[in-house]
Amino acid sequence: MKPSTPSTSPWVLSSRAALMNPSVLRELLKLTEQPGIISFAGGLPSPKTFPVAEFEQACARVLRDDAQAALQYAASEGYGPLREMVAAGLPWKVDPAQVLITTGSQQGLDLAAKVLIDTGSRILVETPTYLGALQAFAPMEPQVHSVASDDEGVDMTALRQAQAAGTPARFLYVLPNFQNPSGRMMSEARRAALSTTATELALPLLEDNPYGELWFDQPPPAPLTARHPQGCIYLGSFSKVLAPSLRLGYLIAPKEVFPKLLQAKQAADLHSPGFNQRVVAEVMKDGFLDRHVPRIRALYKAQRDAMLAALSRHMPAGVEWNRPVGGMFLWARLPAGLDATALLPKAVARGVAYVPGAAFYAGAPDARTLRLSFVTASEEEIERGVSALAAVIGEHMA
Repeated sequence: MKPSTPSTSPWVLSSRAALMNPSVLRELLKLTEQPGIISFAGGLPSPKTFPVAEFEQACARVLRDDAQAALQYAASEGYGPLREMVAAGLPWKVDPAQVLITTGSQQGLDLAAKVLIDTGSRILVETPTYLGALQAFAPMEPQVHSVASDDEGVDMTALRQAQAAGTPARFLYVLPNFQNPSGRMMSEARRAALSTTATELALPLLEDNPYGELWFDQPPPAPLTARHPQGCIYLGSFSKVLAPSLRLGYLIAPKEVFPKLLQAKQAADLHSPGFNQRVVAEVMKDGFLDRHVPRIRALYKAQRDAMLAALSRHMPAGVEWNRPVGGMFLWARLPAGLDATALLPKAVARGVAYVPGAAFYAGAPDARTLRLSFVTASEEEIERGVSALAAVIGEHMA
């Protein structure tokens, strides 16, 4: 005889759990996994950039020379030599004691949210902004205010108005370099203005920089954190320059904030994988990134150029797009009357996928926007994919 099944579940979820929503991007990526789809949707580095041989050799050396420590529990702060490498590689004076190795820079967002946000706290973000940051902040139940932004980033007048509109914001979250999703880069003049304004307003900055090394013709201006280290938390990543599956990133924090971020890290996962940290340090120790990253830049620049050329050839009049000077993404806008989310299934049916831009807005979305990633498709695929997308847009304009 079968036991009776309760009519209701015994599990009671927290109110915070209700705020944990599935990633719109991850759900959309399921569409792109169909055979034959040319995907401009994923924010994935090109597998061509993964230094497989160097990792193979580094793994062997770590296991040969340091296996017991590499396979053991480790310090929550991170592997000392790797923290020193991170500090030495930044363009301002950083004490390695301020470096916290994280499980991807996404964890840095989560830790900052836990330490800095109370229920109802106001936080400020760019328009548009990184969806993963909105996901990390949401469970802490903040009031998220989207600050008007232009091609150079946050508008200073809008920022002052936002900070004066209610209780002071806990921080402004900003991606100055080749932003995800828009691909834009904040100019030197805007960075100087933002640093000055944030200091005047006593507004901390959470500066996220996973793409800063992926410039095409010239490096970006100095980070915001370099201008006012005591007022900023800085996030970086190894995912875009080495390999994302390692799940290694880092944050740099002022000494008065660092201990609480470390305690949040200890509660979350004790420490990031020690073996991975040692392998990355082994790969990097002889200046490998100085040789490796230029190859990534050259590849991505060629693919960006291929996408820009294909857009110019195929897109109907009324479609707009920018020209990113680095990173992995291009931002486009459809003509009036079209909705990028509604158009996506039709594009997938024609063999091409992208990410609708609406998901990247904390406030009222612009339904006409879309993000195109140019780094994982070949130049031939870019040509075919843009041509197919242009055909779908043209049909619906008609």
